[in-house]
Amino acid sequence: MITATDFFAEAERAGFDFYTGVPCSFLTPLINGALSAPGLAYIGAASEGEAVAIAAGAWLAGRRTVVMCQNSGLGNAVNPLTSLNEPFRIPTLLLTTWRGEPGIPDEPQHAVMGRITQDLLSVIGVPQAPFPAAPEAVAPALAAAVGSMDASGLPYAFVMRKGDVAETELSVAERGLPAPGRRADFPAGGARPSRAAALERFLQLVPEEAAVIATTGKCGRELFTLADRPQHLYQVGSMGGASGMALGVALNSAVPVFVLDGDGAALMKLGTFATIGAQAPRNLVHILLDNGVHDSTGGQPTVSPGVDFAGVALACGYSQAASCASLEGFEAALRNAVAEPGPTLIHLRIAPGSMTKLGRPTVTPPEVAQRFRAFLAARRGETSGA
Repeated sequence: MITATDFFAEAERAGFDFYTGVPCSFLTPLINGALSAPGLAYIGAASEGEAVAIAAGAWLAGRRTVVMCQNSGLGNAVNPLTSLNEPFRIPTLLLTTWRGEPGIPDEPQHAVMGRITQDLLSVIGVPQAPFPAAPEAVAPALAAAVGSMDASGLPYAFVMRKGDVAETELSVAERGLPAPGRRADFPAGGARPSRAAALERFLQLVPEEAAVIATTGKCGRELFTLADRPQHLYQVGSMGGASGMALGVALNSAVPVFVLDGDGAALMKLGTFATIGAQAPRNLVHILLDNGVHDSTGGQPTVSPGVDFAGVALACGYSQAASCASLEGFEAALRNAVAEPGPTLIHLRIAPGSMTKLGRPTVTPPEVAQRFRAFLAARRGETSGA
């Protein structure tokens, strides 16, 4: 058995400085320790997949990250681990518990995952080791994890058993309610703009120093077709994870961060709205291009026509939100977002469909990630005066 302090001290020496995750009773000592430790960054996520996306954004911004979750939550994390971390070569240290370990009584819902935890990690290509439960084992285990991640650019997992870490008291200030956010509505009649027209207007107005993350599907493809820049990241998988990635970047960078989201993707990870509102990054602008359909898969309708996304964002703690249905309203909302502190949500209802001549990114996902990371690193140097 080790203490949370034992682990965090060695993890800090190994370079790990950003934590996110979803609680498990086996993880309670570590999460309590992370929340209670002065200066240690821990972001509580609404889901395990969201935590993986947040950590991916933090890594792009130069942090070495840790994701903590229960093994039953690995099901929620499989998608981003395989369609975000793997194609973009984004490493993270995954601490997963071993609920339902064969031979140890546990709740019935953990039985299946308890039998297959290690096999599941192996199937999705995540190297693993038992969590280091002795003080002298922590540093070598972390060194092995770092070596694996540095060599492969992929995640590495520790599997934690009950009692591996001694109990830790929780000491954290109660979170107060945020100040009410401001809303602006820009109604318009007539035909709704196309996504391409909205992206063209966005490219005219977005600050040159801003980082831009585009959600998976035709949004990223259209952005690439219109303008390919080092500060653009085109998410090719992990539907719903773009806003979490943007949060991870925004919390660890001084540059303005814009995420171009879709209605289907936003609905899939609606909990990220609450996480963004709670963390309140002033440099984050969340743009939701809502065409009411799953455009990349044939135009099947979403439920977005009945959703007031601006109202949702304000209820979750965003500092400002706008709804619009024209390019003029979108431009006004975007100018306001650039001028005022966020987080800001701009909900633009657009027409279904995409560009006739729609290309695909010709830069590979690892190249996109590395140049995006280099862009942020250069901005850090400019900010620090280096």
